[in-house]
Amino acid sequence: MEKNTAITLFESLSSGVRLDVFRLLVRQGLVGMVAGEIAATLAVPPTNLSFHLKALTQAGMLTVEQEGRFQRYRANLPLMLDLIAYLTAECCSGKPEQCLDMRLLSPCADVAPPPSSPSSI
Repeated sequence: MEKNTAITLFESLSSGVRLDVFRLLVRQGLVGMVAGEIAATLAVPPTNLSFHLKALTQAGMLTVEQEGRFQRYRANLPLMLDLIAYLTAECCSGKPEQCLDMRLLSPCADVAPPPSSPSSI
């Protein structure tokens, strides 16, 4: 991942509403949610939500699929994992295997994917 791509992704998450939307959709996994469900769950007016969904989709953080007259949104989990890998690529001077003990301190250590091998970072 290039630095400018990471900056764009962070900018897309820099709103409280957009961060809430993304985290909600991460919890939904591959199922995702339609816009109306997102609006109801987060108590965000639909017109306000559409602005935020558009920003997240344009940045690539969300994917959208037409389902009849509804649009289903999903978090782009591979991109999220790429962003995490970008942030941690230089962990322990570029030797992430040395940081494995620190992963145990994370509240999601039991569910987090294993670290990438140095050759894939």
